[in-house]
Amino acid sequence: MTSPTCLALPKIRFERGFLAGRARLVRDVVIPYQWEALNDRIPGAERSGTVSNFQIAAGEKQGEFYGYWFQDSDLAKWLEAASYRLATHPDAALEAELDGIIAIIAKAQQPDGYLDTYVQVKEPHMRWKNLFEYHELYIAGHFIEAGVAHFEATGKRSLLDVVAKLANMIERTFGTGAGQIPGYPGHEEIELALVKLARVTGEKRYAQLAAYFVNQRGQEPLYFEEEAKRLGFAKLPVYYHADRWDFQQAGRPVRNLVDPIGHSVRMMYLTTAMADLALTLPDESLRRACTTLWDNLTRYHLYLTGGVGSEWMGEKFAERYDLPNDRAYAESCAGIGLVFWARRMLDLQLRGQYGDVMERALYNNVLAGMALDGKTFFYVNPLEIRPHEAKRRYDMHYVKTQRVPWFGCACCPPNIARTLTSLGYYTHSVLSDGLAVHLYADCRLEATIAGQKTAVALHTDYPWDGAVRVEVSPAQPVTFTLRLRLPGWCTAPGARLNGQKVDLAAHTRDGYLYLAREWRAGDVVTLDFPMPIQRVRAHPAVHHDAGCVALQRGPMVFCFEQADNGPLLSQLRLPKTAALTARFDHDLLGGAVVIEGPAERVRASNEELYSTAEPAVSPATITAVPYCLWNNRGEGEMRVWIRES
Repeated sequence: MTSPTCLALPKIRFERGFLAGRARLVRDVVIPYQWEALNDRIPGAERSGTVSNFQIAAGEKQGEFYGYWFQDSDLAKWLEAASYRLATHPDAALEAELDGIIAIIAKAQQPDGYLDTYVQVKEPHMRWKNLFEYHELYIAGHFIEAGVAHFEATGKRSLLDVVAKLANMIERTFGTGAGQIPGYPGHEEIELALVKLARVTGEKRYAQLAAYFVNQRGQEPLYFEEEAKRLGFAKLPVYYHADRWDFQQAGRPVRNLVDPIGHSVRMMYLTTAMADLALTLPDESLRRACTTLWDNLTRYHLYLTGGVGSEWMGEKFAERYDLPNDRAYAESCAGIGLVFWARRMLDLQLRGQYGDVMERALYNNVLAGMALDGKTFFYVNPLEIRPHEAKRRYDMHYVKTQRVPWFGCACCPPNIARTLTSLGYYTHSVLSDGLAVHLYADCRLEATIAGQKTAVALHTDYPWDGAVRVEVSPAQPVTFTLRLRLPGWCTAPGARLNGQKVDLAAHTRDGYLYLAREWRAGDVVTLDFPMPIQRVRAHPAVHHDAGCVALQRGPMVFCFEQADNGPLLSQLRLPKTAALTARFDHDLLGGAVVIEGPAERVRASNEELYSTAEPAVSPATITAVPYCLWNNRGEGEMRVWIRES
């Protein structure tokens, strides 16, 4: 193996404001809290068993494996989050915790490189025998990502060496050669991780292994079909209903997929890897496939909040326009996967629509998955909830009416943590000829741009306010192109360069403002993104939202909660002529913009279940809060879409 190169993580610090607050919460509260959860030390929380499983596999304690067959991945994602935290805020105690658990992981690894505590402890005879159900390759992918992050953050090879040994073992095991297994992951993840490993080690063979997994998927004869027969499956699990092997994106070659299909997290991780490989190999056919899938996801399958995956049975995509609100799944992990994919699409082609969706998913779906205390979480993110019904109906049993301290299947909490500790990857891109800014947050970044060390500071109260000040300070004058995303939700953006108005029509391409010039220390670009309250209406084919509107301001989708509007939110109607106002409330939910205005409440005119009488209508007022902040004031009704009169 070539010596790995310690590529510097983005040098960026979030100084103040909305995203800085979330990053600080993860740093100070979430990471230590989740370490306690992984060690089963949170009173009242579901047991994790994850650290214990590794201790058993390493021979450091006696016991039985606990949890799901993919339990190992929770620790891997936490290790990745903790590594990113060390990169920006060194912490000797945390680093020692990582050193300790990495030593246990290395001890648990088998001599040939294999690592999966479920198989090692519980079913050693099943190694690589049940790929369509077990998550051996998925777990390997998450550990590879953690190993790369840990190496880049600390320069230590301890975990990187473990995952490289694991990847080498997988490379020997899988393929179409003599004695190899011609299979692929039941749950995609290792594909995108191998691209990261190739980048940090300089070993292109890891990217080729990722390409094998992507290209082999869905080829005839279907590997999973043959495997299921060998295992004696007379009938597939119920969540394969309607999709069969398309549930795992394995019923046809990936280039033949037109709509996102099957399990939503799997789909997002697959498309992320496809975009990675389209750029890395390069592969124009994968690029075209990504574009087709992206266009159809955003046209037919995307919730207003950036959530994806509307069907609870199998956590998967449904038919086009089938986007129910109270039964929405919109898993936090799937929203995170969409953020990953959008970011990779920006690498393929700098188009504002990719940044728009990345922003929508991050600010709404992903952030809704974690409470303001950093200690309770959502797995599922509905757009409407009536707690008494959700608790009673079996077909809504997966919808939590309040965030919980941990899950038996806890994929989402550490996934949120690793995403929010790595925000620097999503805010900007350093390009060969300049810099592109994708997300706006108060921060300061340092990068080598066009060969010159350059500091770029953003000052803003985004997403509450659309004013952004960009200060460019190269060490020496340098010529490059600064690209600034003009958010798609903004209908009348403005920009000035050193006080002079910029002609946006002449300098905008694909949703980005292009400013090519010689930059000198002290140059300033000011952006103005007016944030009026917008009424959003769904396509008429989305029957769940017929006759309703949703409120949006800037990148934030708003919702109505019982805490502000009383019960029976379905009885509220918003007149088309109602004048809505927005104000910042410093005392609400840590400080947030709220939307207020006049409305109507419809009440029954009698006690009959069905009646020919006109309902009674009385005046009311409404208050809407950002969707990402809902359920931080106790249990109650919530809805995003409100009836319009």
